Amino acid sequence: MSGKFDIDHMAQLARLRLTDSEKVRLGRQMETIIEYIDHLDKLDTSTVEPTSHVIPLENVFREDVKKQNFPDTDPLSLALAQKNRHYEVPKII
Repeated sequence: MSGKFDIDHMAQLARLRLTDSEKVRLGRQMETIIEYIDHLDKLDTSTVEPTSHVIPLENVFREDVKKQNFPDTDPLSLALAQKNRHYEVPKII
């Protein structure tokens, strides 16, 4: 499979129209990327523990404290507009 065929195939999958010069430029860039990945593949990672995150994640918990969310008055009294004991909001359709 030639490099140009790979670029054509990727462009088709991405629904891109590329000029011949763009195909050549992207082909060279892809070769550079693949060479770098091959270089990384040669590194010895046998002593490195697999991780899913680069920084440690910890859950932060707090005590649940019961508190009153609304004043002692009726919550509907805080509404900008109400009708028939329901919140009235602007029509959006």
